[in-house]
Amino acid sequence: MAYFDFIFSSSSESIKPAQVFQRFFIGLFLSLPFYPFPSRAEVPLQCSGLELVSLNRISPRPLFEIRYASSNNFLGRTLYSKVDPQLRCPVALALQKVQQDLSKEGLGLKVWDAHRPLAVQQLMWDEIQDPRYVSDPSVNAGRHTRGASVDVTLVNQQGKPLRMPTDYDDFSKSAHVNADGVLADRAANAQRLLKAMERRGFRSFATEWWHFDWHHWKSMPVIPPS
Repeated sequence: MAYFDFIFSSSSESIKPAQVFQRFFIGLFLSLPFYPFPSRAEVPLQCSGLELVSLNRISPRPLFEIRYASSNNFLGRTLYSKVDPQLRCPVALALQKVQQDLSKEGLGLKVWDAHRPLAVQQLMWDEIQDPRYVSDPSVNAGRHTRGASVDVTLVNQQGKPLRMPTDYDDFSKSAHVNADGVLADRAANAQRLLKAMERRGFRSFATEWWHFDWHHWKSMPVIPPS
């Protein structure tokens, strides 16, 4: 129904002038096209310097399953108070390029972890004390603690994770990059992730297929506690 019909159609009762104006403005509003404001994730991230930026600002926005913001992790307890993964600006921009590349293939990233406070890194080291899986803060202060490393996997357009060699934080040889005995489809998916990340300046971590370091991670200082 055109909005003018809406204004002037009436029942057997007469319409007061105030009602005519009210119907006019309601009809005019309903006839206007609706353009929703883009969410932050629909506007590509722009930043400079080395500040931490939220991955919520990346476009297309990745999925988040921040394991350490829940008890679903190898320590069995919540280590982060909120779900807001962050990386240094140049690292976040590189991850955005990975997302843009993958979106052309009908894929995307799911983020498990990004910047990690030094205190959390110490808790993890105290529990594992195996440098193959957790960096010793007393040696190099960690990698995630610099805001230069990220833990990710691949998802399809529906957000369903692709099959990978292992689950996240699996401390077995099956989680190693190019591990033997991994099913062919899982190995292929891990390689696809590896190539997508390396194309944009990330480097893999030999014992964790999901872990990637920005190629200049050593030049970035540890982020002090806020």
